Amino acid sequence: MIRDFGVAEREEDIGYYAGYVGSSFMIGRALTSVFWGIVADRYGRKPVIIIGTIAVVIFNTLFGLSVNFWMAIITRFLLGSLNGLLGPIKAYAVEIFRAEYQALGLSTVSTAWGIGLIIGPALGGFLAQPAEKYPNLFSKESIFGRFPYFLPCLCISLFALVVTIATCWLPETLHMHHEKKTSSNDSCDALEAATGAYKGDETRTDYEARKPASNESLLKNWPLMSSIIVYCIFSLHDMAYTEIFSLWAESSRKLGGLSYTTEDVGEVLAISGFGLLVFQLLLYPYVERILGPVPVARISAIMAILLLSCYPFIALLSGIGLSIMINCASVMKNVFSVSIITGLFILQNNAVDQSQRGAANGISMTAMSLFKAVGPAGGGALLSWAQKRQNAAFLPGDQIVFFVLNVVELIGLLMTFKPFLSQKTKNGTA
Repeated sequence: MIRDFGVAEREEDIGYYAGYVGSSFMIGRALTSVFWGIVADRYGRKPVIIIGTIAVVIFNTLFGLSVNFWMAIITRFLLGSLNGLLGPIKAYAVEIFRAEYQALGLSTVSTAWGIGLIIGPALGGFLAQPAEKYPNLFSKESIFGRFPYFLPCLCISLFALVVTIATCWLPETLHMHHEKKTSSNDSCDALEAATGAYKGDETRTDYEARKPASNESLLKNWPLMSSIIVYCIFSLHDMAYTEIFSLWAESSRKLGGLSYTTEDVGEVLAISGFGLLVFQLLLYPYVERILGPVPVARISAIMAILLLSCYPFIALLSGIGLSIMINCASVMKNVFSVSIITGLFILQNNAVDQSQRGAANGISMTAMSLFKAVGPAGGGALLSWAQKRQNAAFLPGDQIVFFVLNVVELIGLLMTFKPFLSQKTKNGTA
């Protein structure tokens, strides 16, 4: 799309502009995530989720109809601003499952998120420019010929419309749990403990004991804030990798890429999505139950570093060998990434009481969105810069790209250890 807009003077500059389009969504989400989280805590998870899916229907369609670079930027920004559903969905997944199945609930969310990042670009690869790829079905004079990137956006918008309709029958968890809290002594005791009330404090009123902690106290909740910071580092890495992978795969061999077509990239991402779905739904809950979320995240980060180190050498292959290696690498990389994110989801939602879960996830989404806004722009700029130094003495070409990605991953890995990362247990902070 950036190439067709004609804003990039050279092929190497496409990454810069593509990064800005990707970042505009995250900037919009960063500005409004806390607001949507507070709304979800006050009025329920369901209304925010419905508003978010309606925003996808409208602004994703308009994005596909973009006629210039700035229209693409604006529609993506508005979509991010009105799309506050991820935080409430994470809270919903914790509240709808019993404690022993929360890992399954959150792994479902992170799996859906990861598959979305994979299937979305895959659909783009298969359905973009349909008049050129499928001339027997789409003429150049049709709307799909005049707007070559409208078809994949339309498909996603129609899917979002179906989801919006289905969400109308979604049960609301906030009100259901609120009723239990007001009618159950045990739940009131749990709420009192979560808000820091002490049984020996005779000066605190019963109303104060039941009153949820203020949103300001979330910033002093180190188990929450430390997990959010680590989450932001890994999110920065994931978004940069996502941006880089497609651009790198479609780059020509002379620039260190794979010379893949959009269909080739779509096939790789589709296979990765299927592999991710199988692992997260069938294997991750059992692995998390045995090892715990933090050890799984650490192991995944170590394996991801080793895997990314191999990417420049995979680019030297060709034919069936290249196809097998890049598909295996893509599946494993996405499995590692989503395993890390799922573990951090669990830590964040366990660090707060239900009455603050929407706001806590809003803070998480705001911070994560800021880092993810840097990811596409930084990743695109990094790849463009690397492709101009093919003959450098130190880490030439794409080698420097994957080296920088590994540095970010290593920083995130080191931050998963004490004293930085702390976890909230039944007896307090550990």
